[in-house]
Amino acid sequence: MAEKETGRVEAFSDGVFAIAITLLVLEIKVPKLPHDSSPSELAQALLDLWPSYLAFLLSFFAILIMWINHHGLFNLVRRVNHSFLYANGFLLLLVSFVPFPTSVLAEYLDGRALNTAAAFYCGTFIFISIGYNFIWQCMVKGDLLKPEVSAAHVRKIARAYRIGLVVYMLSTVVAFTNGYLGLGMNLSLWVLWSVLGYKPSTTS
Repeated sequence: MAEKETGRVEAFSDGVFAIAITLLVLEIKVPKLPHDSSPSELAQALLDLWPSYLAFLLSFFAILIMWINHHGLFNLVRRVNHSFLYANGFLLLLVSFVPFPTSVLAEYLDGRALNTAAAFYCGTFIFISIGYNFIWQCMVKGDLLKPEVSAAHVRKIARAYRIGLVVYMLSTVVAFTNGYLGLGMNLSLWVLWSVLGYKPSTTS
């Protein structure tokens, strides 16, 4: 029954991630040009959409990495409880919100409001980080982890999540004065999440 419960939660979560990552492409709008426009005019209009392309790519890979890490968490959990379900629901709420700051970033990436748009985008990941910290604490304190997960592994993931939260907060502050630098700091965490690793370890 425990495996069935965790499977249902993960399947539902996968659906939310899939919808969120699909919605990102809706930000890329078809250029509105007269039907007698020349090929060069259309080409230029498509090139002018570069902020939308960039914002799409950033958020696509961000959600992909979030999904991979979410899947990693489910490799460590043996059962779920109500706290875990609510924590997971909170995280999914934030994941489904990502397309909106992505649209804002795409709209203002090449304008004077870049810094505010970048700070809003980076700030979204503060709450996502809180969501991951929340779900991890529910797993640890609720005795939901598989018995083969070592104390050292628990500490490693907890430390990575704390570092991530701090970096997301710093990137948001920096983005208010330098949007591109703030985004760069935000994206630098991709490296951490990509190599974190969730495979249970029996080392104490």
